[in-house]
Amino acid sequence: MTAFDAEQYFHQQIPITRAMGLRVVTQNEGQFVIEAPVALNSNHLNTAFGGSINAVATLAAYGLLWLALRERGAHVVVAESSIRFLRPVREMIRATCARPDAESLAEFRRRFSEKQKAAITLHVSVTEAGEIAAEFEGRFVARTA
Repeated sequence: MTAFDAEQYFHQQIPITRAMGLRVVTQNEGQFVIEAPVALNSNHLNTAFGGSINAVATLAAYGLLWLALRERGAHVVVAESSIRFLRPVREMIRATCARPDAESLAEFRRRFSEKQKAAITLHVSVTEAGEIAAEFEGRFVARTA
C-alpha cells in the first residue's frame, strides 16, 4: 500500500481529514508520517488549533497500526490518549508515529492472533522546523471485524 492509498482511505473513511488538508507523507516499516496545514487548522492566534494537533497525532498512530493489521481485517480504535503541547505550531502540523519496539509489537500480534483483540501503546511526536511541538501517547485497541 502506498502513502497515496493510505491518504485516500483516511479521506473516504474519516471525512474530516479532507477538510483538515491531511496528507500522508511517509508510510513504511519504520514510521507513519502525516501532516496538515495550519491554514486549515488554525485558532484565533493563527497557530495550530490544539484539537487539530491532537487529531493529526491520533491519526498518525492509527495509520501505523491500521497498516500493520490491514491484511487481517482488523478494526482499530483509540481507547485513551494524552498529549502535551510544548510550543505553538505556525505553518504545518507534522506528526510522526515510530514503529514500536519489536518485543512490544510481537506481543501485540500474538495476543491479536490468539484472542482476536489486543491493545498497544503508541507514541507520536508533532514537530515543526525540526523542533518538537507536542508529544502524544495513545492506547489503541484492535479487534477482528
